Amino acid sequence: MMDFILEAWVSSLIEVSKANWMLGKGKPWQPGEKLKLLFAGYNGTRNTGSDARVEEMLRQIRHILGADKVSFSVMSQNLKLSEGYFDGTAQVHLPDIFPPFLFDEVPKHHGVVACEGSMFKSKFANALTTMMIGSLGIAAAQNKLSVGYGAEAGHMDPLIRKMCARYCQNSLVLTRNEESRSLLRDLGVPTELGTDTAWTFEPLPPEYGKKALLQAGWDGSTPVLVVCPINPFEWPVKAAVGKFALHGLTGAYKDSHYRSVYFHNSGPEADRAYHHYLTAIGNAVAAFRKRKNVFVIMVATERLDARPARRISDQLGGVPVLTSDQYNMYELVSILRCCHMMVSSRYHGIVTSMPALVPSAGITMDERIRNLMRERGHQELLMNVDDPDLEARLSVALDKLGQEGEAIAAGIARTVVRNLKVMARMGVYFEEEVRRRYPDFPTRRGEWSWEDYLPPMSPGLHALIEAHS
Repeated sequence: MMDFILEAWVSSLIEVSKANWMLGKGKPWQPGEKLKLLFAGYNGTRNTGSDARVEEMLRQIRHILGADKVSFSVMSQNLKLSEGYFDGTAQVHLPDIFPPFLFDEVPKHHGVVACEGSMFKSKFANALTTMMIGSLGIAAAQNKLSVGYGAEAGHMDPLIRKMCARYCQNSLVLTRNEESRSLLRDLGVPTELGTDTAWTFEPLPPEYGKKALLQAGWDGSTPVLVVCPINPFEWPVKAAVGKFALHGLTGAYKDSHYRSVYFHNSGPEADRAYHHYLTAIGNAVAAFRKRKNVFVIMVATERLDARPARRISDQLGGVPVLTSDQYNMYELVSILRCCHMMVSSRYHGIVTSMPALVPSAGITMDERIRNLMRERGHQELLMNVDDPDLEARLSVALDKLGQEGEAIAAGIARTVVRNLKVMARMGVYFEEEVRRRYPDFPTRRGEWSWEDYLPPMSPGLHALIEAHS
């Protein structure tokens, strides 16, 4: 019921925004003005992947359009947690109850760039997808730039599907894979094929990551295995006023409370599945340590992941746990790139480590890691969070990481370069969409190489391009 109320509320505000625009309220972009864009996403929660991909969107689009011609703002759910991020970009606070905020904030800009990777899914939270559709829909209703950048689409509940089809038909969505593009195309949403944007992210130098590992107990020579777990069974998050009232009065539902009126999925079945997932990982890693001398660390790339990371750490006798609460995204990705092997249920744990060619295996809860591993040609390194034989399959994958790291790294390198080229093509699509919406905006003219559509890159990425183009 709460999801229905939220979806109806946002839909009505899109309709009101359209009516206001038709009645002459609001101002379109005018030549000579800076193009004001609002980047709508899931930032300010210390989710390393979400923050890193938005960082690179901002850098790429600013590079393409010209820093002197644009003015960017990015949403943040907690301004303190995103402090120091998104250089040269204003941050605006996104409240938990967001419809009035969207109705007020989106019209202040000349367009919206929706940033969330899991943009059109009911898997995590209908509220998040509703926020994405609302941001894009209000901008499109006012005939403004409305672009989903690096999006993924999956199963959507019926009303969310209808909202997406109705209110995103005048947006452009650049998807991370062909599967998402096909799903959105069936809903009548204009799409082009793109990728994630975290490929160009540049963390602190390796010296920082090595120092952090040494401080965590690493001896400087033993191979480092990093594990990035999640709780895959606490999703979706749903609004529940009854639970919220009881929580406030009695403290009930404390373990499943997310924030405000939102609660994680919970119950005996979810607990059993979660226990199986944690036990399987812990047992497989423990057995691998007996076969191969490795230094194991747990990394929580999202604040919520600290709980499963500590649970597995306890199973392994207390291995180091490094979290995004302790380390910002520049620090944490530096640490990931100094590791020698990775097992991750976090998509961006894998993506942000790939430019350093860290051999990785994935334990997935949805299609994101599955699509990535298929693209790499590493299906044998892919498992599902609910596999009955997860422990045995992970043991085999860990042995492959230890024995075939060089061959795995070669496939990773080719995939990174391929995605850099696709990311550049996304920049071309974005520039063309700006030109279509605002023909008088002074976009670049003349001949440009594909690398000119990427933000400034590190020497390491340039070396990968030269070696694998």
